[in-house]
Amino acid sequence: MEAAMSQCIFLAKSALLSAMVLTAAGPLAAGTPFIILASTTSTEQSGLFQHIVPQFTARTGIEVRVVAVGTGQAFAIGRRGDADALLVHHRAGEEQFVAGGYGSERRDVMYNDFVLIGPRADPAGVRQTDSIRKALVRIAESNSAFASRGDDSGTHRKELELWSTARIKPSGRWYRQLGSGMGPTLNTAAAMDAYVLADRGTWLSFRNRQDLVIVFEGDEALLNAYGSIPVNPERFGWVKADLARQWHDWLVAPDGQAAIAEYRIDGEPLFFPVSTIAGGRLE
Repeated sequence: MEAAMSQCIFLAKSALLSAMVLTAAGPLAAGTPFIILASTTSTEQSGLFQHIVPQFTARTGIEVRVVAVGTGQAFAIGRRGDADALLVHHRAGEEQFVAGGYGSERRDVMYNDFVLIGPRADPAGVRQTDSIRKALVRIAESNSAFASRGDDSGTHRKELELWSTARIKPSGRWYRQLGSGMGPTLNTAAAMDAYVLADRGTWLSFRNRQDLVIVFEGDEALLNAYGSIPVNPERFGWVKADLARQWHDWLVAPDGQAAIAEYRIDGEPLFFPVSTIAGGRLE
Protein backbone atom coordinates (compact mmCIF):
# COMPACT_ATOMS: atom_id res chain seq x y z
CA MET A 1 0.00 0.00 0.00
CA GLU A 2 2.78 2.41 0.99
CA ALA A 3 4.71 1.67 -2.22
CA ALA A 4 1.59 2.18 -4.32
CA MET A 5 0.86 5.49 -2.61
CA SER A 6 4.45 6.66 -3.18
CA GLN A 7 4.17 5.72 -6.83
CA CYS A 8 0.95 7.71 -7.18
CA ILE A 9 2.61 10.73 -5.59
CA PHE A 10 5.58 10.38 -7.94
CA LEU A 11 3.34 10.15 -11.00
CA ALA A 12 1.35 13.19 -9.88
CA LYS A 13 4.53 15.20 -9.44
CA SER A 14 5.76 14.02 -12.84
CA ALA A 15 2.55 15.24 -14.43
CA LEU A 16 2.90 18.59 -12.70
CA LEU A 17 6.49 18.97 -13.89
CA SER A 18 5.40 18.10 -17.41
CA ALA A 19 3.18 21.18 -17.38
CA MET A 20 5.87 23.44 -15.89
CA VAL A 21 8.43 23.06 -18.71
CA LEU A 22 11.47 22.70 -16.46
CA THR A 23 13.69 21.41 -19.25
CA ALA A 24 16.53 23.52 -20.58
CA ALA A 25 15.81 22.21 -24.06
CA GLY A 26 12.35 23.80 -24.21
CA PRO A 27 8.97 22.11 -24.70
CA LEU A 28 8.98 18.94 -26.77
CA ALA A 29 6.27 16.91 -28.42
CA ALA A 30 3.75 15.05 -26.30
CA GLY A 31 5.01 11.60 -25.38
CA THR A 32 8.68 12.59 -25.41
CA PRO A 33 10.59 10.40 -22.92
CA PHE A 34 11.95 12.33 -19.97
CA ILE A 35 13.68 11.99 -16.64
CA ILE A 36 13.38 14.10 -13.51
CA LEU A 37 16.78 15.27 -12.28
CA ALA A 38 17.13 16.59 -8.73
CA SER A 39 20.08 18.94 -8.77
CA THR A 40 21.51 22.03 -7.17
CA THR A 41 20.70 25.70 -7.59
CA SER A 42 24.36 26.28 -8.48
CA THR A 43 24.18 24.12 -11.59
CA GLU A 44 20.85 25.63 -12.64
CA GLN A 45 21.59 29.29 -11.84
CA SER A 46 25.00 29.14 -13.49
CA GLY A 47 23.30 28.33 -16.80
CA LEU A 48 25.05 24.96 -17.20
CA PHE A 49 21.90 22.96 -17.87
CA GLN A 50 20.72 25.35 -20.56
CA HIS A 51 23.97 24.50 -22.34
CA ILE A 52 24.37 20.74 -21.85
CA VAL A 53 20.80 19.40 -21.68
CA PRO A 54 19.88 20.34 -25.28
CA GLN A 55 22.97 18.44 -26.48
CA PHE A 56 21.97 15.35 -24.51
CA THR A 57 18.39 15.57 -25.77
CA ALA A 58 19.54 16.00 -29.38
CA ARG A 59 21.64 12.83 -29.12
CA THR A 60 19.19 10.61 -27.20
CA GLY A 61 15.72 12.12 -27.59
CA ILE A 62 15.40 12.16 -23.79
CA GLU A 63 14.23 15.33 -22.07
CA VAL A 64 15.76 16.27 -18.70
CA ARG A 65 13.44 18.10 -16.32
CA VAL A 66 15.48 19.71 -13.59
CA VAL A 67 14.26 20.28 -10.04
CA ALA A 68 16.80 22.82 -8.77
CA VAL A 69 17.04 22.76 -4.96
CA GLY A 70 19.74 22.59 -2.32
CA THR A 71 21.75 19.37 -2.21
CA GLY A 72 20.10 18.33 1.06
CA GLN A 73 16.67 18.72 -0.52
CA ALA A 74 17.84 16.81 -3.59
CA PHE A 75 18.83 13.91 -1.33
CA ALA A 76 15.39 14.06 0.31
CA ILE A 77 13.67 13.95 -3.09
CA GLY A 78 15.80 10.97 -4.06
CA ARG A 79 15.06 9.16 -0.81
CA ARG A 80 11.36 9.37 -1.64
CA GLY A 81 11.90 8.06 -5.16
CA ASP A 82 10.57 11.35 -6.57
CA ALA A 83 13.45 11.75 -9.05
CA ASP A 84 15.18 9.45 -11.49
CA ALA A 85 18.70 10.81 -10.96
CA LEU A 86 20.69 13.30 -8.89
CA LEU A 87 23.53 15.66 -9.77
CA VAL A 88 24.80 17.17 -6.52
CA HIS A 89 27.93 18.33 -4.73
CA HIS A 90 28.48 16.89 -1.28
CA ARG A 91 30.72 13.83 -1.50
CA ALA A 92 30.04 12.47 1.99
CA GLY A 93 26.29 12.83 1.53
CA GLU A 94 26.45 11.22 -1.91
CA GLU A 95 28.33 8.20 -0.61
CA GLN A 96 25.86 7.88 2.26
CA PHE A 97 22.95 8.08 -0.20
CA VAL A 98 24.35 5.17 -2.22
CA ALA A 99 25.35 3.15 0.87
CA GLY A 100 21.78 3.48 2.14
CA GLY A 101 20.47 1.84 -1.02
CA TYR A 102 18.80 4.95 -2.43
CA GLY A 103 21.21 5.33 -5.34
CA SER A 104 22.67 2.64 -7.56
CA GLU A 105 26.15 4.19 -7.85
CA ARG A 106 28.03 7.48 -7.77
CA ARG A 107 30.35 8.85 -10.45
CA ASP A 108 32.56 11.92 -10.47
CA VAL A 109 31.37 14.24 -13.26
CA MET A 110 32.98 17.67 -12.90
CA TYR A 111 34.43 20.11 -10.45
CA ASN A 112 35.11 23.76 -9.82
CA ASP A 113 35.80 25.53 -6.55
CA PHE A 114 34.26 27.68 -3.90
CA VAL A 115 35.34 31.29 -3.53
CA LEU A 116 34.97 33.71 -0.64
CA ILE A 117 33.18 36.84 -1.78
CA GLY A 118 33.23 40.08 0.18
CA PRO A 119 33.14 43.87 0.05
CA ARG A 120 35.87 45.48 -2.03
CA ALA A 121 37.06 47.31 1.11
CA ASP A 122 37.58 43.93 2.85
CA PRO A 123 36.89 45.15 6.43
CA ALA A 124 38.03 41.83 7.96
CA GLY A 125 41.33 41.88 6.06
CA VAL A 126 40.94 38.37 4.63
CA ARG A 127 43.12 39.19 1.61
CA GLN A 128 46.07 39.21 3.98
CA THR A 129 45.51 35.57 4.98
CA ASP A 130 46.91 32.44 3.35
CA SER A 131 44.12 29.95 4.14
CA ILE A 132 40.34 29.86 4.19
CA ARG A 133 40.53 28.87 7.87
CA LYS A 134 42.39 32.08 8.76
CA ALA A 135 40.05 34.12 6.56
CA LEU A 136 37.00 32.87 8.47
CA VAL A 137 38.71 33.50 11.80
CA ARG A 138 39.25 37.15 10.79
CA ILE A 139 35.61 37.52 9.74
CA ALA A 140 34.37 36.12 13.05
CA GLU A 141 36.81 38.08 15.22
CA SER A 142 35.89 41.34 13.48
CA ASN A 143 32.13 40.59 13.58
CA SER A 144 32.00 41.38 9.87
CA ALA A 145 28.67 40.65 8.20
CA PHE A 146 28.46 37.15 6.70
CA ALA A 147 25.54 35.89 4.62
CA SER A 148 25.00 32.13 4.87
CA ARG A 149 22.68 30.20 2.58
CA GLY A 150 21.41 28.29 5.60
CA ASP A 151 19.50 25.88 3.38
CA ASP A 152 21.30 22.52 3.78
CA SER A 153 22.66 22.88 0.24
CA GLY A 154 26.06 21.53 -0.78
CA THR A 155 27.46 25.05 -0.45
CA HIS A 156 25.94 25.45 3.02
CA ARG A 157 27.31 22.08 4.10
CA LYS A 158 30.77 23.06 2.84
CA GLU A 159 30.53 26.38 4.68
CA LEU A 160 29.69 24.62 7.96
CA GLU A 161 32.62 22.22 7.45
CA LEU A 162 34.95 25.19 6.96
CA TRP A 163 33.69 26.93 10.11
CA SER A 164 34.21 23.68 12.01
CA THR A 165 37.78 23.41 10.68
CA ALA A 166 38.34 26.97 11.94
CA ARG A 167 36.88 25.89 15.33
CA ILE A 168 34.20 28.55 15.15
CA LYS A 169 30.47 28.22 15.78
CA PRO A 170 29.15 31.28 13.94
CA SER A 171 26.35 33.10 15.70
CA GLY A 172 25.24 36.61 16.54
CA ARG A 173 23.95 39.53 14.51
CA TRP A 174 26.92 39.46 12.13
CA TYR A 175 26.01 35.95 10.91
CA ARG A 176 22.82 35.85 8.81
CA GLN A 177 21.30 32.49 7.85
CA LEU A 178 19.01 33.19 4.92
CA GLY A 179 17.52 29.85 3.88
CA SER A 180 17.84 30.76 0.19
CA GLY A 181 19.54 29.63 -2.99
CA MET A 182 22.92 30.84 -4.20
CA GLY A 183 21.64 33.65 -6.41
CA PRO A 184 19.31 35.19 -3.81
CA THR A 185 22.03 34.81 -1.15
CA LEU A 186 24.48 36.72 -3.34
CA ASN A 187 21.86 39.42 -3.87
CA THR A 188 21.42 39.76 -0.11
CA ALA A 189 25.18 39.81 0.46
CA ALA A 190 25.51 42.58 -2.14
CA ALA A 191 22.85 44.64 -0.37
CA MET A 192 24.47 44.05 3.03
CA ASP A 193 28.13 44.42 1.95
CA ALA A 194 28.58 41.00 3.53
CA TYR A 195 31.02 38.16 3.05
CA VAL A 196 29.58 35.00 1.50
CA LEU A 197 30.83 31.61 0.31
CA ALA A 198 29.81 30.89 -3.29
CA ASP A 199 30.57 28.35 -5.96
CA ARG A 200 32.64 29.90 -8.72
CA GLY A 201 30.15 28.98 -11.44
CA THR A 202 27.27 30.95 -9.92
CA TRP A 203 29.57 33.87 -9.08
CA LEU A 204 30.78 34.13 -12.68
CA SER A 205 27.18 34.21 -13.93
CA PHE A 206 26.03 36.65 -11.22
CA ARG A 207 25.50 40.20 -12.50
CA ASN A 208 24.26 42.13 -9.45
CA ARG A 209 27.69 42.30 -7.83
CA GLN A 210 27.55 45.93 -6.67
CA ASP A 211 30.65 46.30 -4.44
CA LEU A 212 31.35 42.57 -4.04
CA VAL A 213 34.56 40.94 -5.30
CA ILE A 214 36.45 37.69 -4.74
CA VAL A 215 38.51 38.29 -1.61
CA PHE A 216 39.92 34.77 -1.14
CA GLU A 217 40.39 31.77 -3.41
CA GLY A 218 42.74 28.93 -4.23
CA ASP A 219 42.81 26.90 -1.00
CA GLU A 220 42.62 23.15 -1.66
CA ALA A 221 39.89 23.00 0.98
CA LEU A 222 37.64 24.92 -1.44
CA LEU A 223 37.51 22.18 -4.09
CA ASN A 224 33.90 21.62 -5.22
CA ALA A 225 33.22 18.22 -6.81
CA TYR A 226 29.92 17.18 -8.43
CA GLY A 227 28.66 13.61 -8.58
CA SER A 228 25.94 11.87 -10.61
CA ILE A 229 23.73 9.24 -8.98
CA PRO A 230 20.90 7.28 -10.63
CA VAL A 231 18.13 6.56 -8.13
CA ASN A 232 18.03 2.84 -7.31
CA PRO A 233 15.28 1.00 -9.28
CA GLU A 234 15.54 -1.96 -6.90
CA ARG A 235 14.21 0.30 -4.14
CA PHE A 236 11.85 2.40 -6.28
CA GLY A 237 10.46 0.25 -9.05
CA TRP A 238 8.81 3.15 -10.86
CA VAL A 239 11.92 5.22 -11.59
CA LYS A 240 13.00 5.45 -15.23
CA ALA A 241 16.19 3.51 -14.71
CA ASP A 242 17.07 2.96 -18.38
CA LEU A 243 16.66 6.63 -19.28
CA ALA A 244 18.47 7.79 -16.15
CA ARG A 245 21.35 5.43 -16.95
CA GLN A 246 21.72 7.01 -20.39
CA TRP A 247 22.02 10.46 -18.78
CA HIS A 248 24.43 9.13 -16.13
CA ASP A 249 26.63 7.49 -18.78
CA TRP A 250 26.53 10.51 -21.13
CA LEU A 251 27.77 12.88 -18.44
CA VAL A 252 31.08 11.02 -18.17
CA ALA A 253 31.32 10.01 -21.85
CA PRO A 254 33.45 12.12 -24.24
CA ASP A 255 30.41 14.02 -25.58
CA GLY A 256 29.13 14.94 -22.11
CA GLN A 257 32.54 15.90 -20.81
CA ALA A 258 33.14 18.06 -23.89
CA ALA A 259 29.78 19.79 -23.40
CA ILE A 260 30.71 20.64 -19.80
CA ALA A 261 34.12 21.94 -20.85
CA GLU A 262 32.62 24.11 -23.60
CA TYR A 263 30.41 26.09 -21.22
CA ARG A 264 32.00 29.46 -20.50
CA ILE A 265 31.04 32.98 -19.51
CA ASP A 266 33.17 35.80 -20.89
CA GLY A 267 35.66 33.17 -21.99
CA GLU A 268 36.09 31.69 -18.50
CA PRO A 269 35.09 28.07 -17.78
CA LEU A 270 32.59 27.55 -14.97
CA PHE A 271 33.07 23.81 -14.55
CA PHE A 272 35.92 21.43 -15.37
CA PRO A 273 35.11 17.90 -16.56
CA VAL A 274 36.57 15.16 -14.39
CA SER A 275 38.24 13.70 -17.49
CA THR A 276 40.84 16.47 -17.14
CA ILE A 277 42.07 14.75 -13.94
CA ALA A 278 44.56 11.92 -14.27
CA GLY A 279 42.55 8.73 -13.93
CA GLY A 280 39.25 10.60 -14.24
CA ARG A 281 38.53 10.53 -10.52
CA LEU A 282 38.62 13.12 -7.75
CA GLU A 283 40.06 11.79 -4.51
